[in-house]
Amino acid sequence: MKLQRVELRRLDMPLRTPFRTSLGLELRRDILLLRAETTQGHGWGECVALPEPGYCEEYLDGAAEVIRRFLLPAVAAVEELTPARAAAAMAGIPGHPMAKATVEMAVMDAWLRARGVSYADYLGGVRSEVECGVSVGIADSIELLLGEVAGYIEQGYRRVKLKIEPGWDVDPVRAVREAFPDVVLQADANAAYGLADARRLAELDAFGLTMLEQPLSAGDLRDHAALARMLRTPICLDESITSARVAADAIAMGACAIVNIKAGRVGGYLEARRIHDVCAAHSVPVWCGGMLETGLGQAANLALASLPGFTLPADIAPSERYFAADVTPAIVMGTDGRIAVPGGSGNGGGLGLEPDPNVLDGYTTETVVLPVR
Repeated sequence: MKLQRVELRRLDMPLRTPFRTSLGLELRRDILLLRAETTQGHGWGECVALPEPGYCEEYLDGAAEVIRRFLLPAVAAVEELTPARAAAAMAGIPGHPMAKATVEMAVMDAWLRARGVSYADYLGGVRSEVECGVSVGIADSIELLLGEVAGYIEQGYRRVKLKIEPGWDVDPVRAVREAFPDVVLQADANAAYGLADARRLAELDAFGLTMLEQPLSAGDLRDHAALARMLRTPICLDESITSARVAADAIAMGACAIVNIKAGRVGGYLEARRIHDVCAAHSVPVWCGGMLETGLGQAANLALASLPGFTLPADIAPSERYFAADVTPAIVMGTDGRIAVPGGSGNGGGLGLEPDPNVLDGYTTETVVLPVR
């Protein structure tokens, strides 16, 4: 297989539910899709970078430029292209994991479609459905928070994650736990605290949380290890885990008991699988985080979350939570809080989903066609 042509599409998709990022409230989703045409067929990739640096240093325009100028020429030079060879070709360019993940995802989709192998089967998935959790942002009041959580529980979500920050932590978590004593509950701090806040964070131990996610900054593995010794609540790392090697170091240091794996953050689904394998070898449970992907990215995440070590509900939501109309057939959650993994065994290769051309064109703001040689 050889790369022949690439199409970069920018989409502007309004959000049904506003999403709070580190830079403010996001009302629309600016999305970059990559369609790779090869000698054996086409495949799709989705970039999860945000329009501005916030969650990490990568941003959408920068990712598009790196893909165009550096990553695609490296991958196009590979004659017998496979997902692993695409990843190896891009490895010589330091950084830019979200851009690399976009290209790898499209190459993998094309390569697997040509072979009639699903994403889940190729990665090593063992389940046909994935349990879904929901992430609940900072609310204007505890009363509004309780109403929002009640709605999600009624819809069938199997876990509730509460975003917390200084000034919005112990009281809202206590209120949700008292109102819903049986719900599987976790808190996500998005690196909002320092080690000096350990005593405050220890107050969360009273509420039976399954985990406290990323309480400290991404580079503070040593401080996370110190904090873990002060809390009963298990610490989960998200932004800190950028590779299988970092995951191994974090586990060895005692910096985490659980890992959140986001393929875009770690450079692609092959590295995500390696992180899964490292964690499984150390009996550390993992779960799949989300980045407001369209159905294409959600399909790949569902495949990843079907691996055996993903024993905790994923941050994968049905399409209707964020988009009035997804670019693919809608991702649907059952009343039992589970979503089927697309393209399962015997149901075709690759992601198992294809964008609707009319919907895709309606959201598209720019298309750049890149012939490759």
